Amino acid sequence: MVQKSLSGGAITGLLVVWGVLSAATLQAENWPRFRGPDGTGVSEDATIPATWTDKEVAWAVELPGVGHSSPAIWGEHLFVTSATDEGKSRTLYCLDSVTGEIRWSKTEKFATNHLHAKNSFASSTPATDGERVYVPYADDADFALLAYDFNGEQVWKASLGPYSSQHGMGVSPIVFEDLVILPNDQRGPSSVVAFNRKTGKQVWKTDREAREASYATPIIVEVPGSAQQLICANGATGLTSLDPRTGELIWKTEPLPQRTVASPAFVGGLVYITCGQGGKGTRLIGVDPTGRGNVEATHIKVRKDKGIPYVPTIVGYGDWIFHWNDNGVVSCYDVGTQEQLWEKRIGGNFSGSPIVVGGKLYCIDESGQVVVLGAGPQFEQLGVMPLGDSSHSTPAAANGRLYLRTFHKLTCIGGK
Repeated sequence: MVQKSLSGGAITGLLVVWGVLSAATLQAENWPRFRGPDGTGVSEDATIPATWTDKEVAWAVELPGVGHSSPAIWGEHLFVTSATDEGKSRTLYCLDSVTGEIRWSKTEKFATNHLHAKNSFASSTPATDGERVYVPYADDADFALLAYDFNGEQVWKASLGPYSSQHGMGVSPIVFEDLVILPNDQRGPSSVVAFNRKTGKQVWKTDREAREASYATPIIVEVPGSAQQLICANGATGLTSLDPRTGELIWKTEPLPQRTVASPAFVGGLVYITCGQGGKGTRLIGVDPTGRGNVEATHIKVRKDKGIPYVPTIVGYGDWIFHWNDNGVVSCYDVGTQEQLWEKRIGGNFSGSPIVVGGKLYCIDESGQVVVLGAGPQFEQLGVMPLGDSSHSTPAAANGRLYLRTFHKLTCIGGK
């Protein structure tokens, strides 16, 4: 394992003091799943810079093989995956989130299988509850969810059966109360499955229509006057709301015309999902989640067929919602009126999703450049920072640090 800074000097364990931290910032802010707490993609940390030099790079770690997963962070534990040997070896790494030191790694053996050119054998982001970390892997014969404790010991392993997909697997699990929930939307028999997070025992399973694999990671939303809802998406069933404790259907839309790669987002009281094909978004809907049954004709409040992302997930902040399109066109809309406030072509191609940190949008393009924009009603480009390695990953932010994953490396910016 090689550990180095972007300038080539080894600085493991270095903590860079680059700002005055508020009391709120000093409190632990975990990033326990894909796109952080509740899948919002938002951190209120105001200490992460828009641009940086080697001085602000706390550490950078080379990881063997290739991976597109994002890191999940709980306190000083960071979890990320990578794959080697054409996918035959899938590895979960636990790093010290402060120093970048690799605490342990666990490798599982799987068969290789066909992938889309933009996918990898380590595209799923782990999820953690502060006691265990949960990570899925799949080949044609086995779709497995594994649980490890924070010392790297395997606690349980559950199999969801074979996995059939044109492009490989890439969905991520989430944790809700005592459950780990994992969608299994593929070309074969499909479902959403919930396991007891302590034992791995299946608690419920909801079968779904199948058409093609989906890469949309679910979110939990809280609707005033009702219990939490588990929001899932795939092309064959559209956008669906399930009771996260039982898997029972609450509401659904009609099927979506193309594949879902981006994940659902809950912004301004509406649940949004996009679908697309060929690197282009073709449909966006925004659904009022207060309905019951089939809500296609009654609760879809926003429909768009142009200028929308396919792979990147949309993100909301304040009174605004941001579309970061695959082709480098970014637009901002008023959440309430849906009026477009600005649209700019910033260039590049994007296969990761944007996040908002302290009122700034961060997204990594496929060449490995971090593009930073102001998350507000006027366009403002704040920085473009090269990482020196290609990336299809989504940034993560926790405890005053920004984590940036590229194909072969993980870089940490900032620190107390």
